[in-house]
Order: sequence, then C-alpha cells, then structure tokens
Amino acid sequence: MTTTSPAQPVLSMTGISKRFGAVQALKDIDFDVRPGEVVALVGDNGAGKSTLVKAIAGVYQPDEGHVTFDGANVTISSPAEAQRLGIATVFQDLALCDNLDVVANLFLGSEVTSTGMLDEVAMEKESWRLLRELSAKIPSVRIPIASLSGGQRQTVAIARSLLGKPKVVMLDEPTAALGVAQTAEVLNLVERLRENGLGVILISHNMSDVMAVADRVVVLRLGRNNGEFRVAETTSQEIIAAITGATTNAVSERAARRDAVPAAHLTDDQDHATQEHQ
Repeated sequence: MTTTSPAQPVLSMTGISKRFGAVQALKDIDFDVRPGEVVALVGDNGAGKSTLVKAIAGVYQPDEGHVTFDGANVTISSPAEAQRLGIATVFQDLALCDNLDVVANLFLGSEVTSTGMLDEVAMEKESWRLLRELSAKIPSVRIPIASLSGGQRQTVAIARSLLGKPKVVMLDEPTAALGVAQTAEVLNLVERLRENGLGVILISHNMSDVMAVADRVVVLRLGRNNGEFRVAETTSQEIIAAITGATTNAVSERAARRDAVPAAHLTDDQDHATQEHQ
C-alpha cells in the first residue's frame, strides 16, 4: 500500500456547511485528498456522506466554506464544472446502458468523429488503452454491458470516468452487492488509480474494503468530522467506534450523569426530573 504522497492536496475543502431548511446536513467539514492517495469517506446513515459527495461533484453548493483545487480557490457550481476542474464521480447506479457495448458506453455523449462520422476504430483503440491502464479483465469491448459481471460493469464505469483525464476520482460504494472475486477485482482497480497518481475518494460501508486499500479514513458523524485515521496506524474497531459515536455516545453520557448520583439519595422530584431529562 502506498503510504507517501505529496504534501499539497489536489482537492481541499475547509469549513464546509450545508443546510436544507431546518436540517443541518453538514457543519464545518474539513476534507482533502492528495495525488496518489486513497481517502475513504465513512459514516453511518445520515452522517452527511451523500451531501458531501454531491458538494464535491457539483450537485450541491455549500452554504459556507472554501474549496481549493490544485492550490487555487474554486467554486464547484455544477457537475460540468467539477468535470472541467478534473473531478470524476462514479455513482453507485453506474448509469450504464445494458443494450450498448463497452465502447458505446465509454464514449456515450463524447463520441469521437472523423469527417462527420463516428470514428469507431479510434474509440475502440482508446477503449482498450483505458482498460489496459486499469489492468481490466474484459474479454471484448464489443460485447453488450448486459453480459458483463458486476465487477466488469464497475470497471467500465471507472474507465469512462478517466476519459476526461481527471485528477480526482470519487467512487460511491463501488463494491456494493458484489461477490468476493468481483470485489477483489474492483479493489485492484482502486489500487491502479492510486498507482497512476490520481487522488481517489472511496465511499464505502465495507470496513474490510476500506482497510484493504485506503491510506486515510475520514469519519463523518451527524454532519460533522468525527475523526481522521491513517490506516497503517489504526484498527477497524477504532474507526467503527468513531462512526457509531461509541466513545461519546449520548445515551452513555446520560447514564454516566445518572450514575454519578446514587439512586437512594434522589428525592422523588429529583428522580422524576432526571427521567424527564433522559
């Protein structure tokens, strides 16, 4: 696993906050990723991961905070702007067309033309180049997506994200619903991206996957940062504790306050007030 990376983050977010009406989805979030680094973004349901992912992808614009990309202050005002900057996102649904072959899916909306016609030869050559770059195991670029395995489909989606030569690739639950062999295939792809010098943001609920390929883990809890860990220096139990809030659990805090006053010494009024507080 690569453990060294340049000091300068390719993407840096500071003090990011986002509110939807009365709901504070994100509050003062700090997040960054460096070239050649895999950063896992983890958290329980409702932790704010999806909101932060969409802020990075340009779907949402933060209410507060600063974003820099390659050292320059930027505003990611739309998905198109994110792509222009060099941020590619592979969402969980992959957005592939089952009836089209690999080449057509890779170049959908970005077809290569020559003298007013599709240049099928050029697109096929580029498809093979991208797949070789990822050490992908796909038998042919002319077979329909519907005939590929889950891991192979994920490969095509990742390869498509590389067409714009991004500097950051964000993968949303890339191993969800995959078998053991397919999961290993996708994790190999993540390592290839890192070896090629890209910053990789991995959103995952699977702690085994995170510990296998990530360099750092950033934990969100209730819309806030709740820990940052270097994988080489931590354990999955430590990360899970930060995800669940086990060390600062609100229930345990109330129990501790209750235990600090022996029940026998409480008057009826005090006991009733304590119950109401709980």
